[in-house]
Amino acid sequence: MHGWLILDKPLGLGSTQAVSAVKRALRAGGYPKLKVGHGGTLDPLASGVLPVALGEATKLAGRLLDSDKVYEFTIAFGVETDTLDAEGQGVATSDARPTLGEVEAVLPRFTGAIEQVPPAYSALKVDGERAYDRARAGETVDLATRAVTIHALQILPVDGEGDHREAMVEGYRPRSTGDTPPPPTAVPLPLQGRIDEITLTAHVSKGTYIRSLARDIARALGTVGHVSFLRRAQAGPFALDQAISLDKLAEFGQAARLQELLLPLGAGLDGIPALSLTPDQAGALRQGRKAIGLAAADGQYLATLGNAPVALIELAGGTGRVLRGFNP
Repeated sequence: MHGWLILDKPLGLGSTQAVSAVKRALRAGGYPKLKVGHGGTLDPLASGVLPVALGEATKLAGRLLDSDKVYEFTIAFGVETDTLDAEGQGVATSDARPTLGEVEAVLPRFTGAIEQVPPAYSALKVDGERAYDRARAGETVDLATRAVTIHALQILPVDGEGDHREAMVEGYRPRSTGDTPPPPTAVPLPLQGRIDEITLTAHVSKGTYIRSLARDIARALGTVGHVSFLRRAQAGPFALDQAISLDKLAEFGQAARLQELLLPLGAGLDGIPALSLTPDQAGALRQGRKAIGLAAADGQYLATLGNAPVALIELAGGTGRVLRGFNP
């Protein structure tokens, strides 16, 4: 049981609560006690892909924090809230509404390397305290601008007879509704008529705040807005078509069949190839020593002995050193 369970986290549930649900499923199935952790926080008001690492895979959970993400989100125009989502209180209003054409025209300004100010209601620390704690206490929170990268940003393809645009993200999978309702935008939008909301898909780098992106897009359109729908479609190598509901998690836990849902430890190492070892090479790495005589190009590898992962290694000149060792 060393690997990944990919949850389709429902609305209203925090990431820590989702991890607790996995622990309950493990107990229900009589599995040995394991370390369990998630690979990137997903707010209660957001749904979608939440990778949960079990056992030795928890050593790789931090790598997902550095990975790209894909989100689907709806900007509701006319009201900006203090939290920049539907949970907050209104702090600014506007009667202005953009056209679909105006939205399309402004999106290139938010594609590529951009600067953004994170939301005051975020987990970033200010003088040792979480920004959201200071904001909830009524303090004015000033956060520094940060550089992020928006690899792709476009209007989400609509249903019906609307404009079915191809997604710009390589390997992107369309949303899977499951128990989560689709976003509000499900009818064709007129190019010239004014719209109250728009649903977008964004492929972003680590550290990107979708709420800030929505705020800035709305302001660039001469109005204000907030996020009314947010769904994570992909986190690193994990996508919605691999995700399971909490009901399925509980069902397979009760039946002691969770291993059927488990993805291997190496699934979290997107783009890193496996490298087979001899027993002597594996022994050296497990003792923290370098392995020599490895016939492969320089780079990172998941070193294995048979089907068992041994270590994530950095290979240079035929010699591999341990970046992260595994002891399943």
